[in-house]
Amino acid sequence: MTARRPLAPRHLFLKHFISNASIALPVIGFSLFAGVLGYHTFGKLGWIDSILNASMILTGMGPVDHLETESGKLFASAYALFSGIAFLSSVGVLMAPVVHRFLHRFHLEMEDEMEDEAPAPRSRAKRREE
Repeated sequence: MTARRPLAPRHLFLKHFISNASIALPVIGFSLFAGVLGYHTFGKLGWIDSILNASMILTGMGPVDHLETESGKLFASAYALFSGIAFLSSVGVLMAPVVHRFLHRFHLEMEDEMEDEAPAPRSRAKRREE
């Protein structure tokens, strides 16, 4: 039997989740801010349209407005590449404690089932007798 550690208490799980959120959410916020600023500056869009386009690109939905300027199109291309990596990485960091807890719990349940089905281990003395 392998040594197993019990599932971490809920308060420790929440601490890990908040810690990861304190990394992921600022990255998403900075990415959105950079996109809004870029669309407004290079794409010559208004603030609301810049927020809409930046958030749509950041989440992988695609652009909303057609850009007329070459600098806006170049920015949109670079921002799309950047935001794809930034958003998916941030979601991975944010969800890591949740997935870890789920897999740990699933592993503990599977181990319990295997112990219920397995025959009782023989003692060393009984093995020597055989």
